[in-house]
Amino acid sequence: MKQQVFEDQHAEQWRQLEAMLASPEDMLTADFPARYRAVCQHLSVAKGRRYTPYLINYLNRLVVEGHRLLYRHHNNLRRSLLWFLVAGFPSVVRSNRSYVFIAAALFLLPLLVMGIGCYSNSELIYSVADSASVHSYESMYNPESPVLGRERGSGTDVAMFGFYIYNNIGIGFRTFAAGIFFGLGSIFFLVFNGLSIGSIAGYLTQLGYIETFYGFVSGHAAFELTAIVLCGAAGLKLGFSLVAPGPHSRADAIRMAGREAVLIVYGAALMLVVAAFIEAFWSSSRELPLLLKYGVGALMGLLLGAYLLFAGRRVGT
Repeated sequence: MKQQVFEDQHAEQWRQLEAMLASPEDMLTADFPARYRAVCQHLSVAKGRRYTPYLINYLNRLVVEGHRLLYRHHNNLRRSLLWFLVAGFPSVVRSNRSYVFIAAALFLLPLLVMGIGCYSNSELIYSVADSASVHSYESMYNPESPVLGRERGSGTDVAMFGFYIYNNIGIGFRTFAAGIFFGLGSIFFLVFNGLSIGSIAGYLTQLGYIETFYGFVSGHAAFELTAIVLCGAAGLKLGFSLVAPGPHSRADAIRMAGREAVLIVYGAALMLVVAAFIEAFWSSSRELPLLLKYGVGALMGLLLGAYLLFAGRRVGT
């Protein structure tokens, strides 16, 4: 009698684990490890209570097969990461292109409007930045400055690399995480960042700091700006799952949306690290020809666009 009750209580969980074992690729998204641990506990209980050999053998088979697949998965972690970079990340970006387009519009339109506005009227920058910040921008990109970008001493590129990682990922994470407020937080940060970046670009262009400013940002702009948009898209996906959960509860809806949103953020974080590396070791150099910087920046943008558009597509699809 106790065995029957035990089987009835846990049969569904065993069936779900067995289905996962039949489709090992589901381990990447399903709660496989938790179910595996639970079945290990069930096997221990079944042995301790001396249930029938059939039940013990059945649970033992699940545990042995689960152990094999679980640790094979861990041993193949590098292969999984390679798959994510080569195919998984660009594929999940394309599958959520509607959110990406909306996030791009929320970011780029304010950037363009504020850029044109500050170019036409330099005083407009003070609507989004205080005088100390404006003076800092002028110093960073002054043609007479010995180093482009933030002030630094000699030999501090590594320290600046760390600073840029911290700064860039902080911006990206806030843009993503604020989506939990029904998407409104992500909308705010996308628009705010667009206004801030546009105001700096327009103001410095009006001052004539064209070669210093655009020479500095051209190398890493494609990675950094695209990553901000992608973080915003992931936040919008979270927010929309709360606004329109469909037939699911809001908790289930945000959990399902979060699986893909987090993958987008992982990829965007890697892009921000790449942007920080370029910004610290390449963008700040005055020794590199301006045309070379522009050319490399354009090439980076083209390669990134081709990667997101075409990487991971199956032949014939």
